This record gives sequence, C-alpha cells and structure tokens, in this order.
Amino acid sequence: MAMAGRIRSSLPLLSRMMAAAADSLSGQRCALSRALLCPTVSKAEVSRSYSTDLAKKGDKVKVPLVLYGGSGNYASALYLAAVKANTLDKVESEFVDLVEASERSATFSQFMKDLTVPADIRVKAVNAICDEAKFSEITKNFLVLLAENGRLRHLDDIVKKFRELSMAHRGEVKAIVTTVIPLPPEEEKELKETLQEVIGKGKKVNLEQKIDPSILGGLVVEFDMKVFDMSIVTRAKQMERFLREPMNDLI
Repeated sequence: MAMAGRIRSSLPLLSRMMAAAADSLSGQRCALSRALLCPTVSKAEVSRSYSTDLAKKGDKVKVPLVLYGGSGNYASALYLAAVKANTLDKVESEFVDLVEASERSATFSQFMKDLTVPADIRVKAVNAICDEAKFSEITKNFLVLLAENGRLRHLDDIVKKFRELSMAHRGEVKAIVTTVIPLPPEEEKELKETLQEVIGKGKKVNLEQKIDPSILGGLVVEFDMKVFDMSIVTRAKQMERFLREPMNDLI
C-alpha cells in the first residue's frame, strides 16, 4: 500500500526526533509523567478543542453509539468532525493504516507509548508523519490534538471505538467468529448468510475471524452483545458437569 510506504519513509525522521528529545528530558521527566498519567478529558472539552465549529454552525450531527471513557470521548469527537467534513471513510482508512504501521515499527510503537517525550517533539513528529503520508486535515489535526494532550498511547483503543461508530453509521454489525483454524471460504459465506438472517434486513454483517487453538474445535460467535459458544472445550466442560451431577446427588 502506497500510504503504508509513505508512513514507513517518515520513521527515520521520527527516530532522529526521539534521539534529540532524549538529551533534554532530565529536568522534565517527573513533571511530564505526572501530567500525562493523570489527565481527565470530558467529551465537552474534546469537542471544544477539536470540533467546535459543529456547534457554531448548528448542524445536528449525533453519534450512533454512546461510548464512555476518555477514548470513547475522543472517538466520538473524531466521528463528529469526520461526518461533518464528509470524509468518514477516508479518515477511517487513514487511521487503520496508521495503526498497522505502528504495529510493524518498534520505533513508532515506542514513540506512541513514551510518556516522557515532550509535547513539542510529539507534535513535530506527528506533523512530519502526516505530511509524508499525505493524511487529510481531519486526521492530522486529530493526531496533533492527541500529541498535545499526551494521548497517543491510547490511539489503538480510540481507533477501535471510532471504527465501531463508523460501522454503526453504515449500518454494519461486527460479528467475531473464533475457530481453531481459518474457516474455508464456503463455510465463512454460509455463516455470514446465517448471521444476516438472524440480524435481519437493514444491517450488514461484517465478519471478523479470530484463531484460538485453546477452544480445541467448534466455534464461538460474538455479535450484538451476544455470545454463542459452540466450542469443543465448552462442550467438554458441560459434559463434565453433567457427569458429576449424579454423583453429587448421591453424596
């Protein structure tokens, strides 16, 4: 992916910035850590600092899901701004690429999690990455906000919540199926069609596969706050309880 390549090309610059920042941390380390570890950000504060113009113009943009916590507040503010700018799909794609790039780069991952990097260094690095990757203004401004507020370390969680809002906006329902090995295409298609019938018309199933050898076999399906556990390990536990019950009754 071209964007992923542009993100990777900006990482050497990030390394130089982090090296320069290390020389100036001795007098700032304790105070900065305290400031970043204990921030409290309300949805109103995030909205004022990022998407104030929504309220000014009187547009009635609402989030499709109510999310809680600091990450939920940030995700909601990002969603409102992206919808208002009619760039929701583009912003979502950019953040997915950014998270994937951070997972592949130890330097980027360290930068995101390091509480001792000064705010000005964080902002400069974020601006450089966004310019190199040619991110949209919505994405760039939001990342700068996270950098200024010491919230880059929460990016993964924020993006997950933001994607929940994007999916809800499109009428999609995320279903997670856990198996021991990947489902063959025909079985995946059949499962998706079955879930679609259960969920009903007007919504689209977005199926995500997870691999977990510990379930031994069968599958576990999660969607809409429901869990259908048809794994072998769960069946074995149920059988064990069933076999023990008569013995317990005789004691």
